[in-house]
Amino acid sequence: MNKQTSSQIHSTPLPTREGQGGGASSFRWWLCALLFVATTVNYLDRQVLSLTWKDFIAPEFHWSNSDYGSITAAFSLFYAFVSLFSGKFIDWVGTKRGYLIAIFVWSLGACLHASCGWLTMHIHGLASADALRAVEQGSALALAISSTSVWLFMVCRMVLAIGESGNFPAAIKVTAEYFPKKDRALATSIFNSGASVGALVAPVTIPFLASAYGWEMAFIIIGALGFLWMGFWQFLYEKPEQNKHVNQLELAYINQDEADSPPALPCREGAVTFADSSPSSTQTHSTPSLQGRAGGGSLSLIKCFTLRHTWSYICGKFFTDGVWWFLLFWAPAYFSDQYGYRSDSSMGAMLLFTVYLIVTVVSIAAGGYLPKFFIERRGMEAYAGRLRAMLLFAFLPIFALFAQPLGQYSAWWPAIIIGLAGAGHQSWSANLYSTVGDMFPKSAIATITGIGTMTGGIASFLVNKGAGVFFDYAEAQGDALYFLGFSGKEAAYMVVFCYCAVAYLIAWACMKTLVPHYKKVELT
Repeated sequence: MNKQTSSQIHSTPLPTREGQGGGASSFRWWLCALLFVATTVNYLDRQVLSLTWKDFIAPEFHWSNSDYGSITAAFSLFYAFVSLFSGKFIDWVGTKRGYLIAIFVWSLGACLHASCGWLTMHIHGLASADALRAVEQGSALALAISSTSVWLFMVCRMVLAIGESGNFPAAIKVTAEYFPKKDRALATSIFNSGASVGALVAPVTIPFLASAYGWEMAFIIIGALGFLWMGFWQFLYEKPEQNKHVNQLELAYINQDEADSPPALPCREGAVTFADSSPSSTQTHSTPSLQGRAGGGSLSLIKCFTLRHTWSYICGKFFTDGVWWFLLFWAPAYFSDQYGYRSDSSMGAMLLFTVYLIVTVVSIAAGGYLPKFFIERRGMEAYAGRLRAMLLFAFLPIFALFAQPLGQYSAWWPAIIIGLAGAGHQSWSANLYSTVGDMFPKSAIATITGIGTMTGGIASFLVNKGAGVFFDYAEAQGDALYFLGFSGKEAAYMVVFCYCAVAYLIAWACMKTLVPHYKKVELT
């Protein structure tokens, strides 16, 4: 942005909307807070199962590690499938309506989990949960109860997945609508930290709700939070130019990137232009499937998969999302299995609280401010600044290599190390999401985000299902399974931690290879 334009935006008093004062409003941050709450609720809903299955649900339904792995894997796989279309759906129906539909469906799905126990008892003719627990482990009836309950939970997780797949495409679209490029990583870090805060609040609330009122009520109480959020969204969100809470000064600040952009080069109808950071490096590729003028139009799903930009984002999600879902879904079971701290014990709750406290604090501080430092203080272009920050974040998960070795001395060491690895992921994720807004037009942001979410869901399926099967295999093998000084299930955890340690460096190398320099996709 040239100095004159910047000065006009920040110091020239522009005409304000009727009933508003002369200062710049800051309503965009209130919407960011609302996105943060939605993401927090999103992750609370996911965490109810991971925090109750081992100590409350598994004894009732006679589940194994593989059964739980199958349920989480089914969620991840279905989440991946619907995510391919959820972003396109958000772009089609609009951010406001799309987000309302998404959170209604996932809140309904969360509450439906509470019915699985009653349905299982009804199907097998048992009168109570105590009767379910009393069935002999390994008997034909126990296997039937396990199979029935697993399928019921899978159905509920699928409903949850349909709704939750819309959260990030909608949130990233709102961020691109309300924040200039230099602020997007910070805004994304703030709302994305809802994932960490949800995981932070979950272990100190959900197990105790389940212990006091039953695991069914834990699903219902947490699931109902989404319905409350819908009322705030209905009355507060409109597009920036239509929102009565946004005045002209704030609108000018929001749109500063568009004011600073050079006019689109003329090209044939239905073409995609890759606008590099230097005006002389613009390339045009004919694509009859695209329509519209510069910056508008639509980007078909098929065309998305022909762009290097899309594949760069896919690589960033595929190699890393499975790490986060493994930490989220298996951390409670890890501390219970390896150290004997149940999720409803004070020590178990404090260990999990420590994990996600580190994730929350470090990810907001690093994920939001480090790229801003590179862009504003070092004068780097936004995409280059994000990649530089992401390379640094990619080194944090390497600490996962020390979780098992140091865990021999105290459970606090793996809690701290897992927290650092999770913080690396959340910092990485916030900037990865922001690259979509950097490279793609606003009309395609939710679509591309949905494709990436699909890819992350596939990775989560592979990691979670693989982990469940691998952990059962490791328990059966005992000392026969040996890896880096550990045997049995400890060795299995060490194998997975090794993958977590290197995943982000692999992803960064793929992204840098596919899109080494900033090139924005323009629809013309």
